[in-house]
Amino acid sequence: MILRNAFLAATLLMSTATSAIAATTIVHAGRLIDGTGGAPRDRVSIVIDDDRIRAVEPGFVEARAGETVVDLSNRTVLPGLIDCHVHITQAFHPGDPIRKAVTRSSYDDLIDGVKDVRATLLAGFTSIRSVGDSTAAVVALKKAVADGSIPGPRMWVAGEALGPTGGHSDPANGLIPDIAELPHARDAVIDSPEEARQTVRRLKREGADVVKIMPSGGVMSIGDDPNLQLMQDDEIKAVIDTAHSLDMKVAAHAHGKQAIDHAIGLGVDSIEHGSFADAQSYKLFKQHGTYLVPTLLVGQRVYETAKAHPERLNPSTAQKALAIAPMLQKNTHDAHAAGVKIAFGTDTFGLSAHGENAQEFKLLVAAGLSPMEAIETATGHAADLLGSKDVGLVQPGRFADLIAVTGDPLKDVAALEQVDFVMKGGDVVKADGKPVS
Repeated sequence: MILRNAFLAATLLMSTATSAIAATTIVHAGRLIDGTGGAPRDRVSIVIDDDRIRAVEPGFVEARAGETVVDLSNRTVLPGLIDCHVHITQAFHPGDPIRKAVTRSSYDDLIDGVKDVRATLLAGFTSIRSVGDSTAAVVALKKAVADGSIPGPRMWVAGEALGPTGGHSDPANGLIPDIAELPHARDAVIDSPEEARQTVRRLKREGADVVKIMPSGGVMSIGDDPNLQLMQDDEIKAVIDTAHSLDMKVAAHAHGKQAIDHAIGLGVDSIEHGSFADAQSYKLFKQHGTYLVPTLLVGQRVYETAKAHPERLNPSTAQKALAIAPMLQKNTHDAHAAGVKIAFGTDTFGLSAHGENAQEFKLLVAAGLSPMEAIETATGHAADLLGSKDVGLVQPGRFADLIAVTGDPLKDVAALEQVDFVMKGGDVVKADGKPVS
């Protein structure tokens, strides 16, 4: 009993000491869009202790001794934005893509990533899901951001995307066999349920948070057909079951209807792109609670490149881009009209620059979403897809990840392309349009 009372007393003292030294910041928001999809509120105070929101109160609360006020009374404040589909260690390098494939290493990509996470954060994206990078490089980048060594958003990472021999993620596509069989060329190639289970477990061990699979062909790869399902159902199911047993969500790159429908039926958490989904597909999305991540920005950019500079793309991409990209906009419109849940994702890897992510918003609005619905895809919906109750909303208990703009994004969603204030975890990283450090 004496030991128990001593323990309780020590716990109380530690709790009191912790609360005594907590740094409190009060943000005065002229207007607040909290990420839930609810109506905006005027003249709101967001009370922050250290890195978390303690309270959201009406009116402008006066600071007490030792508390700091951040005056955003002439701004619209929103949660830090979330991009659920980037490739943060990848950047587009114009020229022969085969040459790039055999002359750049993951170390080169990691160096690109250091500047690109900073650009992404300063653009107001305080969280990202990176779904297809060198595992070692992107995990190292995630760790460096998490421990404060470099500035960047919170990161959920997949590492290498998984797919079959000759599929969208096979790094040997277009290469002669002597190069295709180099060490590690097959690290992410799975051709059986057994290989699928083993690879997912390895990714988890190496630090991945989520798994990315390629059940259909793609656009930016050489020779594969986006309309075809290239992974077998038993391989898809093995990935999903193994990932879910490890508390990892699964994102599926899928353009063709069969790959979309089968992946949803087998339990995938999100469909990336979803170009040729139809009314039957939308029923499956709703039945299973699966998210669509449309990636309209990459579709627009690859279409523009295919028309103006096809020589910058690999030998089969230009033709595929001209056929596929227009379908992304139509599919987003139809999916939204059918009530499918949509999460924000740009597929940024260099066709658009890291930091230009917010250009996706006006494409979502052009596809039929209201500005508030478009914002919700990058806040509450995106957090739900991540499975996180720490980000995405301005609510007590969530991280103090906030952005602010001078315009009204509900009148012109392009205002989100000009974020002039960014806070991550209670730390101001951008103010008055300029980086703090």
